[in-house]
Amino acid sequence: MAVASWLESLRAAKKTSLLQDGRKKVHYLFLDGKEMAEEYDIKTNELLLRKWRQKNALGSYGQWQTEVGELAPLSTSMLELDHIKESSCNPIFMRKDLKMSFQWRIRNLPYPVDVYDVSVDQNERCCIVRTSNKKYYKKFSIPDMDRCQLPLDKSALSFTHANNTLIITYQKPKEILEVEEELQKELKKMNASKDGDVECKTQ
Repeated sequence: MAVASWLESLRAAKKTSLLQDGRKKVHYLFLDGKEMAEEYDIKTNELLLRKWRQKNALGSYGQWQTEVGELAPLSTSMLELDHIKESSCNPIFMRKDLKMSFQWRIRNLPYPVDVYDVSVDQNERCCIVRTSNKKYYKKFSIPDMDRCQLPLDKSALSFTHANNTLIITYQKPKEILEVEEELQKELKKMNASKDGDVECKTQ
């Protein structure tokens, strides 16, 4: 079963933990060479950040790809170098992780709520956001569901709109909740080092 396989790969990964800035930072090195970094709120255990990277054909690691959390903005020096000026009006897409659901926020969407259509495409295993005025279109997957090979359920999907932000919510199925519960048990077994220690404790 894919859920059990993913859970086993999490357990088998080499894990390093660090407490820093009110966050528990966990680094995973999987048997296939992929790396995952997560950050949790120490008090609530809320997942604040998850990012991935893997080796390219030359054997060196590529850039980190953010899965959960807000993307880091481009530095001013990089913008000046490329002669790019960031627009404050462009839609900004990011994912949050709540205890019982996945959530995405798309900022800078000023259209009324009845303009939006949010649906599930079972064949492509993705969610799709459309606007009837054809001003915005977005397709995005749910990597957690893909890793566990779980089918998408359109009844789990809902959305609201407030303050120029479209908020999309997908209720986590019981299989995902069980995986996350087991992972938290694994992380609690680790002795995380504190900021300033020479090295992190590993598992």
